Amino acid sequence: MDWNRVEGNWKQVKGKIKEQWGRLTDDDLDEIAGKREQLEGKIQERYGIEKDNVRRDVDDWYSRQTWN
Repeated sequence: MDWNRVEGNWKQVKGKIKEQWGRLTDDDLDEIAGKREQLEGKIQERYGIEKDNVRRDVDDWYSRQTWN
């Protein structure tokens, strides 16, 4: 998985992240700044989901994205 694509387009991707995980705040997204581990940590914190499940959810989300 090429997470660099997410990091490089973070400003555009933030909206898609927020659609998927609406409990994340704008401040959370600014703090995450495209870093996958921080995204997973914030999702765990906001939703109370186990780490392995969060990783799978993020992988599923990423695979559904259409990248130009």
